[in-house]
Amino acid sequence: MEKSISTENYLKNILNLHRRNGHVRAVDIATEVGVSKPSVSAAVKKLKENRLIYIDGNGFICLTKTGKALAEKVNNKHTLIKSLLMHIGVDEKTASEEACRIEHDIGEETYERLEELYERGLS
Repeated sequence: MEKSISTENYLKNILNLHRRNGHVRAVDIATEVGVSKPSVSAAVKKLKENRLIYIDGNGFICLTKTGKALAEKVNNKHTLIKSLLMHIGVDEKTASEEACRIEHDIGEETYERLEELYERGLS
């Protein structure tokens, strides 16, 4: 499976929509991401082909085990980076926007070290 920013963003949004609403429809994703329904349809098709999501019997979009693991990883990176940025004085909106960009590029080792720093407590 090819890792892309778009794929990670769709998965993260599906995860968060499901947590908020209990279910996810294509129109929910379009509204959340700010794209057209045809764009979401193309993304959903690709995510299904990569076995990251499936459509349940009620027509709702659901994450597969693999899709959920990737979505949670990206979401955790976002949350950690946003928290760190806010800790150093970046306002919440800017921290969230910048965390969204950084979360896709940060390497595993760097992420783990930042996580350890955060868990030890920042000073």
